[in-house]
Amino acid sequence: MRLVPRERSWGSAGRVTERHAIVAAFDATAALHREWASAHADVLARAAALMIAALAQGGRVLSFGNGGSATDAQHLAAELVGRFQMERRAWPALALTADSAIVTALSNDYGYDAVFVRQVQAHGRPGDVAVGITTSGASANVTRGLIEARSLGLHTIVLTGKDGGEAGRVADVHLNVPSNSTARVQEVHRTIVHVMCELIDKGLQ
Repeated sequence: MRLVPRERSWGSAGRVTERHAIVAAFDATAALHREWASAHADVLARAAALMIAALAQGGRVLSFGNGGSATDAQHLAAELVGRFQMERRAWPALALTADSAIVTALSNDYGYDAVFVRQVQAHGRPGDVAVGITTSGASANVTRGLIEARSLGLHTIVLTGKDGGEAGRVADVHLNVPSNSTARVQEVHRTIVHVMCELIDKGLQ
């Protein structure tokens, strides 16, 4: 049985139907995906190459962000440690958002802006890759984590939205989705994560 959304209006302003809202959202994210891939494919390839080189030499990937970006950081680590689309060895990756005891202890003792700095100091080694994710580009703890990572000799990649903010200016590779819609930025970020993992799988076969 094929389910079809009912043509029900939402309030009086604009009389926007559910169907129109659904189609508009999918059209918007599809258009942003196409525009982004056309303009930034080379930058994404460079980010994947950094990760491939680090993993091939025994390095690891550290990922971090806040809120929805925290789950994207965990998603990236899970795909690397587990598998993406093919069976292969587990790759060392760690999401610095996943341990609630560490996150809350560091936030309480050092302040939330330092929550990733301290973990980068603990886990990061020269030649590793730090991946920060911030839809605004203005997350102080992500920016500080990237700065600390660079100071310790890690390669740095950041996924941002809007104009990229300070976080975009401090990373080695900047993957910016130039949209003011947090939802649309997050959708493209998740596709970027998947394409990263696909390129890593192919590059490390």
